[in-house]
Amino acid sequence: MMLFTNGPIFTMLNLLDLFYSNCRRSFYLIIIRGINMEILIVLAIGAVAGWLGSVIMTGQGFGLLANIVIGIVGSFIGSWLLGLVGIYDEGSLLGTILTATFGAVVLLFIVGIIKKA
Repeated sequence: MMLFTNGPIFTMLNLLDLFYSNCRRSFYLIIIRGINMEILIVLAIGAVAGWLGSVIMTGQGFGLLANIVIGIVGSFIGSWLLGLVGIYDEGSLLGTILTATFGAVVLLFIVGIIKKA
């Protein structure tokens, strides 16, 4: 922050400089917090979708870390498969969880076929 000397113009410049530096700092905090929240939301949705997919396919969960991985990979598979038939998620939480759960079920089905072979 740059401090100017005295007078009304210099006071206005000091206020603008202070405002700019605070806005810039707040913007960076929002970006950093937004990224952290995004990661937490992705992990939470992955955990829920992986758990739902594993309960549907096997009747039990596979543990937190495995459920998160299954849910995140399942979300990519579900988005891709549903996009092929023209069904797109509009960004709602329920739609995202259902898409990821669908993909997790498909993933676990394919893994089950590979394990039997």
